Amino acid sequence: MRGEAQQTQEADDAALEAAIREGRIFTARTLCRDAVEIGQHETVLRTLARLASQEPRAAELFIETLDASGTVRRFTHAALLDTTAVEDVSQDALISIASSLNSFDGRSKVTTWVHSIVRRRVADYLRRARDAAPLPDDEQAPAERMSSMIATRATVQQALETLDPLYREPVVLRDIEGLPYAEIAARLDRPVGTVKAQISRGRAIVAALLRDAPAEPGTA
Repeated sequence: MRGEAQQTQEADDAALEAAIREGRIFTARTLCRDAVEIGQHETVLRTLARLASQEPRAAELFIETLDASGTVRRFTHAALLDTTAVEDVSQDALISIASSLNSFDGRSKVTTWVHSIVRRRVADYLRRARDAAPLPDDEQAPAERMSSMIATRATVQQALETLDPLYREPVVLRDIEGLPYAEIAARLDRPVGTVKAQISRGRAIVAALLRDAPAEPGTA
């Protein structure tokens, strides 16, 4: 017989899926936060990844839950001696994960798949650090490239408009208006660290929303 814990987990996963499909996002977000708090985010992430191709809000919740779990940052921190680079590389990895969400096939743990992407972003960072010459646009770090796309591409800005204001406002102030983090924090009355995290999540959510979008003319 299946254990009680497994039955409870399956019931929670079913409740999460129902909440997302019925548009009860507050309930879904609460279930995700609860899972992170008790260290059971792996199963939640798997459910969200499965739903992400059909439900855009599932992709948003995937990014939120993954980031809140600290998984990406832990993997990045473990791979880098330069601790000052952890924040930037973690943001690059989060955007790459969001862009690649459709490639998760469920054959491994979500965290195993995430770890493989983090390793690639760490390798990219180390390669850029060794290369004194400027890189071409198509080799920019994911966060830098996404920031540029938000500022210049209409389809990206349209995706940005669908974001929760919690993320949309700081991303607009940073990537479109070009304000420094400290000024954004003052305008929104939020701590600087919170603003940085929300911008990172916002960019990643936009990347997730755009993962199936065709390239704009002249941008391929």
